[in-house]
Amino acid sequence: MGEAITIIGDGAMATVCGLLLDSRAIPTTIWGAFPDHVASVIQNRSSPHLPETSIPASIRLTSDDTSAFDGATMIVSAVPTQYVREVWTRLVPHLSDDVPITSVAKGIENETLLRPTQIIAEVLEGAGHTPGQSLATLSGPSVAHELARCLPATVCAASLDMVLAERIQELFTTHWFRVYTNDDLVGVELAGATKNVIALAAGILDGLRAGNNAKSALLARGLVEITRLGVAMGARAETFYGLAGVGDLATTCFSPTGRNRTCGEALGKGKPLDEVLKGMHGIVEGVPTTQAVVRLAREHNVEVPITAAVHAVLFEDLDPIKAIGQLMSRQPKAEHAM
Repeated sequence: MGEAITIIGDGAMATVCGLLLDSRAIPTTIWGAFPDHVASVIQNRSSPHLPETSIPASIRLTSDDTSAFDGATMIVSAVPTQYVREVWTRLVPHLSDDVPITSVAKGIENETLLRPTQIIAEVLEGAGHTPGQSLATLSGPSVAHELARCLPATVCAASLDMVLAERIQELFTTHWFRVYTNDDLVGVELAGATKNVIALAAGILDGLRAGNNAKSALLARGLVEITRLGVAMGARAETFYGLAGVGDLATTCFSPTGRNRTCGEALGKGKPLDEVLKGMHGIVEGVPTTQAVVRLAREHNVEVPITAAVHAVLFEDLDPIKAIGQLMSRQPKAEHAM
């Protein structure tokens, strides 16, 4: 029996996953939560998230909960982290026990401080399912607009079940999209979430025209900071120096289309957060993740000065220039990579 994939969510990443799988002649369904939006995409065969990209007729689009998983051998969860619980609570009655789920979300749930696969597992278990090790994440430097143009990209599939990771690798690998496997699910998900906070800081520096020296230093010290937290939470340090960590961090901090960097840039130029978010197309995951990371750092007794500064700019009305001044005037010390 061949593979058939259902993608939950109809945003940019969901769309490019669908395009990639369809290019390999794998039957693919994309489910969206809002019927009017899905009907518009069906009519135009184009998503507002990727308006220049045509969605082939071979990709099935639906908003019907009851038939979303028909024939699916694997599910890709492409819902923003803060909506994962709501969406999966809605869909879980229609899910069978034996279908693995791969998340492509990058964030931490604010209320619970759970990673995306943990949220899904909790919803499944609450509904009487036994997800066990049938959960994975696909993460790395993967800007959707570049993927839609089939530009070269490399990511990793992480799971506690390496058979599942290798299956995802086989499904998604193409001549332009390379997939590695990784068994550090905690590290890969935390790296994908926390790099968005550093990307907000990078954008703030861009908005202030602070220069490349400052931005490079931010990436280096930001990587140390998120690695320190990840290790305290059970991840491997080496994961943060791979694709899901420094690879994704660099892309997110420099990509002109990245929502987190773009949001930070607007903040650096003096715009208030509410106004910036209203003008953004899509979810800026780094904003709620900043709150979650500050709480996690406190729980694990980890120092996260860059994240704390971003939090102060976002939620405590600290002027971005003063935030930089506070970081630069911290007590001098020896450099450590952890």
